[in-house]
Amino acid sequence: MSSEEHLHRILEAMHGRRIAILGDCMLDRYIWGEVHRISPEAPVPVVEAFEQNHRLGGAANVAANIRALGGQPVLIGVVGDDAEGDCLRRELENAGLASGSTVSLAERPTTVKTRIIARNQQVVRVDFEQTRPLDSKAEGELKDRLNDALNDADGFIVSDYGKGVVTAGVLGFALGEAEKAGVAVSVDPKESHFDLYRRVNVITPNLLEASAALGRKLVTDEEVAAGGAELRDRLDAESVLITRGPHGMTLYESDGSAHFPAAAQEVYDVTGAGDTVVGTFSMAFAAGATRREAAALSNLAASLVVGEVGTTVAGNAALREVITARQRREV
Repeated sequence: MSSEEHLHRILEAMHGRRIAILGDCMLDRYIWGEVHRISPEAPVPVVEAFEQNHRLGGAANVAANIRALGGQPVLIGVVGDDAEGDCLRRELENAGLASGSTVSLAERPTTVKTRIIARNQQVVRVDFEQTRPLDSKAEGELKDRLNDALNDADGFIVSDYGKGVVTAGVLGFALGEAEKAGVAVSVDPKESHFDLYRRVNVITPNLLEASAALGRKLVTDEEVAAGGAELRDRLDAESVLITRGPHGMTLYESDGSAHFPAAAQEVYDVTGAGDTVVGTFSMAFAAGATRREAAALSNLAASLVVGEVGTTVAGNAALREVITARQRREV
């Protein structure tokens, strides 16, 4: 890893970086409770709920991570014209994020993931969503917003959760405009769209997504290495960063690879970790980091969020503390 001083300079340079984000905006609803008995109606736990709250999910969580790192996110996606959409907009406002670049659609519900948590363990998740691809009118509105956002962006993120926003038409337009503007593109992918993400700066699949895209399981280090190189060549990408859970993450570039061991002390919840990884990578690269430095910072940022229960973000100050503490341990 680069020196502590150098990484701190990269974090300082992140301030004010403008990052455009295209993707599936979601509202994460959490119901917190305790389990003391099994239902007499079916062999399932009865959760006695004591709290409910909401957090930003999907592309909205990517935007929250950019904001926490000191950047200026421009979130481009769709939100339903419904009560859940109103709640999502309030959460964006509470996080200091503007929703003016999102498209409001009356005929499409806001995507909501409801997680029921008991004793820091997820009992069940319930999804309300519509995954049908956007129609041509909505695509046109997104293209207008993308055109405006990419003109003065320092980086561009595609946060694809497969909920119908990242269509072939919208993505093709976005990648073309980003290339013309000279804006580096970072992609958190959905495996069904892999062949659409071409000539990007980095694509950040987890191990399951990379395996699905290649049509084979990647288990050993050798299999992962071959898969990462194959994906990079297939997509003509500058780099592929495969996140590997407890085994850390590995970056594949044209001149070789670099592995980053898992930095988390304890893992409680991986929800939203991919959002943190792609957000941190894009911000670091926009701030002048090399791809390997960006991957190293992404790995440290991920260690922060997996240590918390529920969707959360890695802030600039917290990341500074992690870098300093890690450097002291290595001295």
